[in-house]
Amino acid sequence: MLKLEDTYLHKGKRKALVALLREKGIKSESVLNAINNLPRHFFFDSALISHAYEDKAFPIGEGQTISQPYTVAFQTELLDIRQGDKVLEIGTGSGYQASILHIMGAEVYTIEYQKKLFEGTKRFLARLGIEMNLFYGDGSEGLLSHAPYDKILVTAGAPVVPNSLLKQLKIGGVLVIPVGDKRRQTMLKLTKKSNTKVIREEFDSFSFVPLLGKDGWR
Repeated sequence: MLKLEDTYLHKGKRKALVALLREKGIKSESVLNAINNLPRHFFFDSALISHAYEDKAFPIGEGQTISQPYTVAFQTELLDIRQGDKVLEIGTGSGYQASILHIMGAEVYTIEYQKKLFEGTKRFLARLGIEMNLFYGDGSEGLLSHAPYDKILVTAGAPVVPNSLLKQLKIGGVLVIPVGDKRRQTMLKLTKKSNTKVIREEFDSFSFVPLLGKDGWR
């Protein structure tokens, strides 16, 4: 079992990463503080641990990745997390993004499509003492049993915006989702003003693993 140690070297590398994210345009101090306070190397396989504070995505098994820190910061900043926000994350993956949301004071519900990844991440987060609501299933359809949500974050590339996710969002809520083909997606921020009015904002392009499931890529 990997020993979880957070050394002065790791802390120094995190500070350097935060400085880089600031240079790249991340302005939210709450987002930067969460990244500074969460040891990203804990979420890495021992063979890749030396790369944990590079601003890159890395494989975590089952065809999935731990997102690039800039991507995590960018999406989280768009969400504008407030203390006590009820947040649904689609695509638990390693649990790193969900843990950032948790540190920022969100009540996190997260769902993972890959069973093996879900089981491993659930055990790992329990070991870290991070408490959140983890589910195995088709996140492209959301998580109706616990809706509605203040914020919804999708951490995989979708072909379209699933209508089910918009329906599970509270009035005034925000959905952040990358939409496009399997290679490149445009980051969207959708703010639900009413049941019939949604404000759509488009941002930079990114490259995510595909969102799998009924309302994603089949």
